[in-house]
Amino acid sequence: MTARPIAQPLHRQLRDLMMARIEAGEWSPGTFLPPETRLADDYGVAVGTLRKALLDMAAEGVVQRRQGKGTVVASHDSDAVLFRFFNLRAADGSTLRPASHVLSRERLMCGAEDAAALGLTEGAEVIRITRLRDVGGAPILYEHIVLDAARFGMLDSQPEILPNTLYQLYQMEYGATVHRARETLRAVGATGECARELGVPEMTPVLHIRRIAQDYSGAPIELRLSWVNTQSLHYEAVV
Repeated sequence: MTARPIAQPLHRQLRDLMMARIEAGEWSPGTFLPPETRLADDYGVAVGTLRKALLDMAAEGVVQRRQGKGTVVASHDSDAVLFRFFNLRAADGSTLRPASHVLSRERLMCGAEDAAALGLTEGAEVIRITRLRDVGGAPILYEHIVLDAARFGMLDSQPEILPNTLYQLYQMEYGATVHRARETLRAVGATGECARELGVPEMTPVLHIRRIAQDYSGAPIELRLSWVNTQSLHYEAVV
């Protein structure tokens, strides 16, 4: 018998208990949860309380409720990930489908700032993936993706061709589900390789986005540093 939550509100405590089972891998992405009546019995709560908890989890994107089939733990597909976490839009507000080109993959010792972002100690080994993203052949974004080498060690060379959307790969191959991301934005001048790859003069103003992708518990999975040429696009967020 699963321990019954005792604090209020009851459906939020129930949500936390079920989230813990997903985080622990008991219910992996793509897995259907047990029937509602069985779960309600296991936790000793009313079916209505259980449904409130599931609705909260569905609103957070953790599960999907499928009519006539049940509730399944959400899995990342390329389109869902792209449109959820990619906030750049064309000048007319339409969504973009950028292509990605890997420029380099390397192992490095991380500095203090990157280590703090990833919850590592300074000097820990990380993998840095450098990519250029374009739309219709026009470069729009230069980025560094920084990952804990102890967790994602194979990504310095495998797979040989990285997918356009990495979050699906993290989930399926490494059991790391990106649930949310924290971003900070500022204007900077493009320099060096960034300016060359974006095809702009040195010190051209670009948008710098620093994103820390987090799992269900808020633990960091990835640090992503992006430099965006916003000449023909803009950043859009729904809050």
